[in-house]
Amino acid sequence: MATQVFVDWKGNPVNKKRHGAVRSSYFIYFMVVMGNIAFVPNMLNLVNYLHGTMHMGISSSSTTVTNFIGAACGFALLGAFLSDSYITRFKTILIFGPVDFLGYALLALQAHLPSLHPSDCDMNGQQNNCEQVHGFNSALLYIALYTTALGEGCVRAALPSLGGDQFDDKDPVELQLKSSFFNWFTFGISLGGFIGLTLVVWIESNKGWDIGFGVSALAVLLGVLAVAGGVSFYRNQIPKGSPLTRIVQVFVAAFKNRKLVLPENVDQLQHNSEDMDIIEVLPHTKGFKFLDKASINHGDTGTWSCTVTQVEETKIILRMLPILISTVLGYLPTPVLLTFTVQQGSTMNTKLGKIHISPATLFVIPVIFQMVILVIYDQFIVPFARRITGYVGGITNLQRVGVGFAASALATCVAALVERKRKNIVEEHGLENFETGVPMSVFWLALQFFLLGIVDVTSFVGLLEFFNGEASRGMKSIGTAIFWCVLGLASLLGTFLVDMVNKATRHGDTGRGWLEGANLNKSHLDWFYWLVTVLELVALFNYMYWARRYVYRHDPRIPQELTEINDKDSSKTQEVVAI
Repeated sequence: MATQVFVDWKGNPVNKKRHGAVRSSYFIYFMVVMGNIAFVPNMLNLVNYLHGTMHMGISSSSTTVTNFIGAACGFALLGAFLSDSYITRFKTILIFGPVDFLGYALLALQAHLPSLHPSDCDMNGQQNNCEQVHGFNSALLYIALYTTALGEGCVRAALPSLGGDQFDDKDPVELQLKSSFFNWFTFGISLGGFIGLTLVVWIESNKGWDIGFGVSALAVLLGVLAVAGGVSFYRNQIPKGSPLTRIVQVFVAAFKNRKLVLPENVDQLQHNSEDMDIIEVLPHTKGFKFLDKASINHGDTGTWSCTVTQVEETKIILRMLPILISTVLGYLPTPVLLTFTVQQGSTMNTKLGKIHISPATLFVIPVIFQMVILVIYDQFIVPFARRITGYVGGITNLQRVGVGFAASALATCVAALVERKRKNIVEEHGLENFETGVPMSVFWLALQFFLLGIVDVTSFVGLLEFFNGEASRGMKSIGTAIFWCVLGLASLLGTFLVDMVNKATRHGDTGRGWLEGANLNKSHLDWFYWLVTVLELVALFNYMYWARRYVYRHDPRIPQELTEINDKDSSKTQEVVAI
């Protein structure tokens, strides 16, 4: 880690004994927990708010949620661009954390004042007379949602990258700690989700949506204050200009030099001079030879003259594109299951003895599983797997993602079978015209929730570490934003798929698509789940093809010096045992 690249909050060179590493991570973990106490339960329970309070239809409430998730992930690109180019990741969090707080505060205000949302009505008995949110109230709803998305997206782009900056990739010990950091980062997401799903969802269901959104706003505010409190411990990367501008420069320069002949010796290309202000020097690699022409040294040092490092930054992004596209397709079932499973649960028997359980609370099942397995994985499985495979993370990140996509295909298959059983019970009891009261326990949904937990433990962590690790030092936030874009694009793709399925299955002008209307009992969600299962299997094989062809920028194996350290520690342990 170059000391001139990282500084403390006063702009002085960092001291590795005082700044960064595990000590600074605790502040980041706390904000992760607080932020997800707000985001996770509202992301999962929002569909009930839109359908029950704002009186939106099934597909419109579902697509509004997936669009909200997609927007939050899309805004991550904005946060990444700002933090990599002009302001530090720490300042990005301080600026957009309050924006996130403002979004939840607006939602709380709208839910609290009766004049800002439709009046209550019986969705079963008077479903045709329930007034859907419209006009100014609708505009306020979308302003609140997308203000939340803006703040959440920009913070989530900067937060993992700020955490990654606290560990030196060239230090073998800190490299191992960095791999562990992303596991504990995901554990923080799960812990925040667990608290939110048990506390915030209960408040929203029993005390009111206004109080629930208010608690969410308070949690975000506490998280921002905690990150601010760790200001003296962070290693802050100095922004070196827009990475997107550097990429555009490479393409323009390569086009301008398209008629020139590449030199046989790569040393004749334009390398970085000592006076250049750069973050990381990247060596020349094979492939994408047309881009190498951008760094042909012909004496021109103008704006569009590029170095080998600039060209290699661009190559890194191009090499990750097939993985990006294939993982978007592989993640498609996740947002679909997140929204429709909650709507399934709202029609079923949600009582456990005398306790009423919100369908969104069932997400506690995968969250608990995530927390338990992440601890076991980080503390026991990874060290054991390291000895067998020689990889820092036990298995490679892309292998971990593939396991998650296989679990995702199984989850949609299980969801289809459970929905078919639910529909059979609806037909047996003549409940087609009712939206609730299906005599089937909501705990039938537990297995698909459990499989979603496997997806988060494997694919979520694997992709986060992959895109952050493969990105160059000057594009870490962009790498993290690409990860969130995978989730966002998958959500938007889910919205598109729902719309296309409705259009394709609608018969005539008065016909009804598989997922249209306000009554899930009249829909064909099981058929839709089977369609998603087939698509996921195709996506899985497509992903496996590209993952097998990908060559990591950094060797995922354990560095030799760290292996020697571990061997020495092991020998000392054996000597002590022998004594």
